[in-house]
Amino acid sequence: QVQLVESGGGLVQPGGSLTLSCAASGSSINSSLMTWYRQAPGKARDFVASILTTGVTNYATSVKGRFTLSRDNAKNTIYLQMNNLKPEDTAIYYCNDFNSGSWGQGTQITVSS
Repeated sequence: QVQLVESGGGLVQPGGSLTLSCAASGSSINSSLMTWYRQAPGKARDFVASILTTGVTNYATSVKGRFTLSRDNAKNTIYLQMNNLKPEDTAIYYCNDFNSGSWGQGTQITVSS
């Protein structure tokens, strides 16, 4: 069973940057599609970005050009670099391992001045 732990969240001003990490343990995620989702208060959990084993990425329209998803197979970890953050990016961010169906506990991002 894969355990996922997200980190890197926090409070940031509009226009700022953060990098989220999703570290896996228990099994390798190197052969799995990995995805970031986010859930704002009172809203459904939405797709943010995904990365295939080949490194090919896909982004939600709302974050394209601002967020970059990458993976480090040696560290069994994926990263979400978030630039030019906006108040509407405020949410709890979750990572998901497609193969195992595992979810992390989430990390809060708050974008506010």
